[in-house]
Amino acid sequence: MGLLSLGTPLPWDEAKQYADHVRKHGIIQFLNIWNRIKTRRKDHLLWGDEIEYIVVYYDEKEKQAKLSLRAHDALEKLQAAELDALARGVIPESSWKPEYGRYMLEGTPGEPYGATLDHLLDVEENMRKRRALAKSFLGPNEALFTFTAFPRLGACNFLEPHAQPTPDRGASHSLFIPDDAINPHARFPTLTANIRLRRGSKVSINMPIYHDIHTPRPFMEPVPRCLTLPLSAPLPSVLSEGCSDGTRASSEANLSNENLDQARLPSLPELVPDAKPDHIYMDCMCFGMGCSCLQVTFQACNVEEARRLYDQLAVMAPIMLALSAAAPIFRGYLADVDVRWSIIAGSVDDRTPAERGMQPLDGSPTSRFRINKSRYDSISLYLSPGPNYSGGCCESPEVPTPPPGKVSDVPTRGGAFYKDKYNDLDVAHDEKILAQLIEGGVDKHLAKHYAHLFIRDPLVVFRELLEQDDSQSSDHFENIQSTNWQTMRFKPPPPSMPNVGWRVEFRSMEIQLTDRENAAFAVFVVLLTRAILSFDLNFYIPLSKVDENMKCAHARDAVRTHKFWFRRNIFGDASKRPADLHRASGGGANGTNGINGAGVNGVNGTHPDEDEDVCDLMTIDEIFNGK
Repeated sequence: MGLLSLGTPLPWDEAKQYADHVRKHGIIQFLNIWNRIKTRRKDHLLWGDEIEYIVVYYDEKEKQAKLSLRAHDALEKLQAAELDALARGVIPESSWKPEYGRYMLEGTPGEPYGATLDHLLDVEENMRKRRALAKSFLGPNEALFTFTAFPRLGACNFLEPHAQPTPDRGASHSLFIPDDAINPHARFPTLTANIRLRRGSKVSINMPIYHDIHTPRPFMEPVPRCLTLPLSAPLPSVLSEGCSDGTRASSEANLSNENLDQARLPSLPELVPDAKPDHIYMDCMCFGMGCSCLQVTFQACNVEEARRLYDQLAVMAPIMLALSAAAPIFRGYLADVDVRWSIIAGSVDDRTPAERGMQPLDGSPTSRFRINKSRYDSISLYLSPGPNYSGGCCESPEVPTPPPGKVSDVPTRGGAFYKDKYNDLDVAHDEKILAQLIEGGVDKHLAKHYAHLFIRDPLVVFRELLEQDDSQSSDHFENIQSTNWQTMRFKPPPPSMPNVGWRVEFRSMEIQLTDRENAAFAVFVVLLTRAILSFDLNFYIPLSKVDENMKCAHARDAVRTHKFWFRRNIFGDASKRPADLHRASGGGANGTNGINGAGVNGVNGTHPDEDEDVCDLMTIDEIFNGK
């Protein structure tokens, strides 16, 4: 999970004083990377998956399944075994990293996969071996699961060993989840506390309850037991931390006037300002970052190809979210949604009321921009393939690498597909950073991408890492880059890893229960990247439509019952349409649009007189298989 530096994390009041320092040097570090290797090319496809596991303890006495906090002990043993193998000159079959939850493990292949069929066929077996290895380090009555969201996370008595939430102290101040559930690495509790402190309240997440015939209307959650126990802070102060609209002081005063009796409290929506009737209320980072997912990272041939894949896969992100939907239960309640995404977005939303549009901006450090999305959300800008800095990874005749600081005369492959009208969102960005990047040799599209990401504050600042050699380090850059958790991530090569090329990470998919399902999703996305490049596929639609698709993907059974915006004309090169290739080999057409088919009337599934950029509402079946 992002950058895991070691050191002494600064408390928020001190860390926020270094925000401009981290941003300034982060941009310098990126420019050093950019100008050193923007012309790098001819890297081969290397890729890997990332699986997040949870460890569950079976309490035979109480007949309950609980999250096991001893997973962290298993992680230490897995990492020790990995280091031992490396010390002996052996490449381990898997690599293990900490995740946000103390009950979680993150496993990846020990080395990247390549582009051959054999590598694709190895994926499921490697996942099985990872699972078996992790299981071997678990204790009695413990099991390893790939749940997107543990159904009882935040419910009563869901941890083993038991721990009590502390809404009056600690990192999260949660009513439902003890800080014991957070990984003890300094990054994680610091992230949790600093998001809450920067925001000025706890995070606020409300998911609609699913109403069956037994669900009362309105559904009003009972108060959690921790509010009936002795507290180190006044009850109105504890409750008003759940007021995120900027009126916390008045909310606390109103609650004080009610003379609340801890032994006879009303329902949660009547007490906590952010809690809503007919919703499941969640109030801390663990509800989101304690979920699991399946992510896939690819190395591209060059920077232009990486940007092209970033854009095209961004359109597929909500489609794959709906297709992999696996999270219908939160805090023990059945929700009227099927996916986790908006919960994670809410769980790390550090925006102040002014940044969320609830108060006027005043120009102070946490009130400079109106920011329309959480740090964890869908992308807000396409990158476009950009100018041809590297000369491309062209077939013969060989195209030479352009001179330093110059752009190749050969157009970027797929570059003609991008149009400015697709970037139709209102995106806040830092004008000074934009100007600095453009002056430093970055084109306007990529420059605006980073000028947008860098409006955010660094959330964890380590004292020992404040001063760095910007020519050799990327820690300040990654500090902000890695805490912008979007559906896609564009990943420059780190200075410490000279053999790594330009990469993109596909981040929207939910994890599945079995290794076979997870392998199928991972391999599908890899093959999709090959199809995009081989057939010159063009998925561009306005990003406002992609955002609509993200909302649609949350709906219950969206994969079967809802329609998504998708481009009708997806073939940039008509000579490479799969249906035409199929006909040439003696087959027939396979549909009238969608990824798997081409139109029989006109080129690429559109009428000759029709706008080539038209997009329609389609079911996922129609997107994949054609109408």
